[in-house]
Amino acid sequence: MNRPGTRAMQTDTATTYLDPTDRNVMNLVSRQVSGPVTMLNLLRLRETADYTANPELAPPTAISGREAYDRYIRHTLPYLAETGGELLYLGSGGNYLIGPEELGWDLAMLVRQNSVADFLAFASNAGYLEGIGHRTAAVRDARILPLADV
Repeated sequence: MNRPGTRAMQTDTATTYLDPTDRNVMNLVSRQVSGPVTMLNLLRLRETADYTANPELAPPTAISGREAYDRYIRHTLPYLAETGGELLYLGSGGNYLIGPEELGWDLAMLVRQNSVADFLAFASNAGYLEGIGHRTAAVRDARILPLADV
């Protein structure tokens, strides 16, 4: 039971997320962010990449989720640059310093776009989408938080 003024908390392993919902995209657009937007990506990777959904992208032998994500990044960077975006940071994660002791993230990434419109143009680019299966194969859980400059 919650005390007044508190809210129930759910551990971040109860539900996994891989892709944005239409509602989340609409919420981002409705924020009417003017100027740059930075996407904070927190990623948990599969031990072995799962190319079931995109067998045409699968390498001849099994690879790790990290290797598949590296393929996704290499595929993505030219499309990101085309829309004025840039990869600001990619780093190995670990367990939380503040948070559940037994949980954490494998990778953290910051990607910056000049605007929400540029981000949406990037995310809907047909060439970019041809390689998104590497991300699908690599990631077992993700959170992406759009950040606006203050």
